[in-house]
Amino acid sequence: MKFFDASDPAYDALGASAAASMLAAAGDFAVLVDHAGVVRDVSVGPTDVAADLSKEWVGRPWPETATSDTKLKIETLLREVATKGVSKRRQVNHTTAAGADLPVAYTAMRIGRDGSVVAVGRDMRHLSSLQQRLVEAQQAMERDYWRLRHVETRYRLLFQLASDGILVIDAGSMKVLDANAAAGQVFGEITDRLIGRTFPFGVDATAARTLEDLITAARSAGRAGDVSITLLDSDRAWAVSASCFRQETATLLLIRFASSEPGEGPSAEAHAQGRIRELIERSPDAFVVTDLDGHILEANRAFLDVAELATLEQARGALLSSFIGRPGADFPVFVSMLKKHGAVRLVATAARGSHGASTEVEVSAVWVPDDEEPCIGFTMRDIGRRLASGPQGARDLTRAVEELTSLVGRVTLRDLVRDTVDLVERHFIEAALELTNDNRTSAAEVLGVSRQSLYVKLRRHRLVAPSAERDGEAAD
Repeated sequence: MKFFDASDPAYDALGASAAASMLAAAGDFAVLVDHAGVVRDVSVGPTDVAADLSKEWVGRPWPETATSDTKLKIETLLREVATKGVSKRRQVNHTTAAGADLPVAYTAMRIGRDGSVVAVGRDMRHLSSLQQRLVEAQQAMERDYWRLRHVETRYRLLFQLASDGILVIDAGSMKVLDANAAAGQVFGEITDRLIGRTFPFGVDATAARTLEDLITAARSAGRAGDVSITLLDSDRAWAVSASCFRQETATLLLIRFASSEPGEGPSAEAHAQGRIRELIERSPDAFVVTDLDGHILEANRAFLDVAELATLEQARGALLSSFIGRPGADFPVFVSMLKKHGAVRLVATAARGSHGASTEVEVSAVWVPDDEEPCIGFTMRDIGRRLASGPQGARDLTRAVEELTSLVGRVTLRDLVRDTVDLVERHFIEAALELTNDNRTSAAEVLGVSRQSLYVKLRRHRLVAPSAERDGEAAD
């Protein structure tokens, strides 16, 4: 390893000002700190970092220029310099008069015999901006992903519940790509056996030519009107229509089979709806429909069992909050989540019967806010047996309490009780934030505390940074 020759007369002209400029040029600026940790000078390099940092920092303890969550990093950096002479690189956020935080990556070294320290800082705002843009892009992708999932779910639901038989066919190969349950009934086969077959099938030669002409017209015009055909081994007439559409690089055909016999369609649809209602009524999961104020409109047998009611008439008009969650608290949270996300998924809460029985349940909900009679549908699943085996959060909490128990005899009872209370309080605050998708106003309502009290507890348990807290207050 070769060093500069200090005896060279060229170095005699290198004064303090030149050295400071060199250090600032190596980073974005340099900070001179004395042995007591007080800033003595600041040298700003070629950057857009505020040039009045020297006015804000000089004469103040260096850790006090940082945000509360990064003061410890500066103190650690100074301790490393005191013991090793040089520190590792650490990122620190500084407060500024403009209000925005200034992220800086520091490397510090000891100079002179009086214990003074010089820290060379690199402005990290561009990197923080890139990280923020990356997070926003990831969040946008996540939102788009769930939006597509919702669209696909609605498509599959409508596709399968349609009373008309529908085939989706590749226009090039004429292979069936998808078929609904009604199409299976049209051809008298299991739906899965239709997929992969070459269309047309199940018809005689005359009907096959009619269908080919229909498809040719759909390819040229985009849609072709109904033609009447009869399937083999059946006297039943079907009205067939075709539509052509593009999906990515493929051309697809949608073939629809509707009954051409008068009165056939509506009765089949009514029959299908009747079956759905019957299945909901027999479902082991509780199902209940309320208006937007929470008054019960409809409910199945499973909900009446949970609510310990004998008939549906006893439930109608009652508030759902009388049977699930905390009265006056959980239902507004559900409505808030529905307004924000359109659905509520698997929220753990408690259900209460009219005679005092309590059951742990998971609640999911959807709503129809734009209908003539807006309503909300809730499904509730009994998870009491699952909780009996111990959920992960409960096991973690139990394990932490057991670790505190092992300190008996080494720590005073007062400290053990305080640490246990803090542990349990933090656990339930995290659970409330998860339940409300990090909505702190709703979390405060669920916990039964004021919003200001919740913010105090969040700061005490270090569950939120000051900058994030300010953003949260603005959002709430």
